Amino acid sequence: MRGLLPFYRALSALCNRQVRRRAGFAGSECGFSGIVSVSKPQPCFGLLFDIDGVLVRGKIPIPAAKKAFQKLVNSQGQFVVPVVFVTNAGNCMRQMKADQLSHILGVPITMDQVMMSHSPLRMFKKYHDKCVLVSGQGPVLDIAKNLGFQNVVSIDMLRESFPLLDMVDHNRRPKLPSSPIANLPTVEAVILFGEPIRWETNLQLIIDILLTNGNLSGAHQTQKLPHLPLLACNMDLMWMAEAQSPRFGHGTFLVCLENIYKKITGKEVKYKALMGKPSELTYHFAEYLIRGQAVERNWTQPITSLYAIGDNLMTDIYGANLYSCYLKERNRRKNSKAVAKMATGTGSSAALPQDNDHVENAWESELAPPSATSCKSILVCTGVYNPHTEVPTYANKCSKETVFHGHRDFRFDPALVEPGHIVQDVADAVELIFEQEKFVPQ
Repeated sequence: MRGLLPFYRALSALCNRQVRRRAGFAGSECGFSGIVSVSKPQPCFGLLFDIDGVLVRGKIPIPAAKKAFQKLVNSQGQFVVPVVFVTNAGNCMRQMKADQLSHILGVPITMDQVMMSHSPLRMFKKYHDKCVLVSGQGPVLDIAKNLGFQNVVSIDMLRESFPLLDMVDHNRRPKLPSSPIANLPTVEAVILFGEPIRWETNLQLIIDILLTNGNLSGAHQTQKLPHLPLLACNMDLMWMAEAQSPRFGHGTFLVCLENIYKKITGKEVKYKALMGKPSELTYHFAEYLIRGQAVERNWTQPITSLYAIGDNLMTDIYGANLYSCYLKERNRRKNSKAVAKMATGTGSSAALPQDNDHVENAWESELAPPSATSCKSILVCTGVYNPHTEVPTYANKCSKETVFHGHRDFRFDPALVEPGHIVQDVADAVELIFEQEKFVPQ
């Protein structure tokens, strides 16, 4: 956690600048039109929407989505509650995703309301001046540079410089003998944005980079530890498009990479960072964006509840429940400190164990303490989730390979994949939330 302090400090500084910028720019870059709303009622909750399987399937909007957003946006085009779209997609930039959502839903959405799986990468400044290899699809070089990386190499660039390395597809093998074209710098880190095209090529060259310490002119060094820094976004094993059954996601690609590396070296792949749902950082940052919207709209009530609407038990529901556990533990420690101060009469928490408190403070102090006390999960049946498939009640009765679809580095806990509510679609979810919050927008 101590190693993440610079990351969180940078993240907090960036977010503070964004809030100040939006507040001083009268909202022209925001869907809130800059008109300060003081009308009642004011919301004390925020909504975190997944996109694929909740609002769209592929490029086709789910009919219930427009119905839901008719309740969330007033006649002036302003959201009546703070909303953030939290997606594990990573094949485009935030502005493009915001434009797509605006077109699909028919409401004004800005990039400040969108959080991509790769958004936190802009905070990893220690890698911004290093030569990084990026894998994924879409404009990966542009995405990386937009996030702050200055020296970026793609899989295609590696393949062009070292044509003898990509040999699985016989039709793509060099027709004539060739030698490596050593015109690329040594790779110093690897960033995985999302599932790529031509998995065999990407798997081969990423493994080559990890086993040669970034220098493809050399041979594999299977005993060299540790391997280059590896940062991965989007852990979804599967996602829901137009097909009747879920499709492979980036999590499936990671499973392949991890197992190939272990088969060759006998050792586990180690990640410097895993981003996207269900990581707590994703939800913590999303809450920060929610609070920023409330401040911008001059809503004075603190945001005490978050509602995460998703279709995937292992990302949306797991992540929301994991973050809710963090919020509850934080409040427990906060109350324990208050009791200790009263008991000692010194106003000091010195009597409390300090190790865990330090971890908590390291998390909170860099991104401002959360105002929410709960993050409630709502599962919809329009995406990955199949209501006819049961989740095991006890962990010892499940087979990790056939039941637990979460990432290797996240433990299976039946309680974390138990949704707070199951509804048919996102329209029902919004209706349920308004009912529970007794919220009637004007």
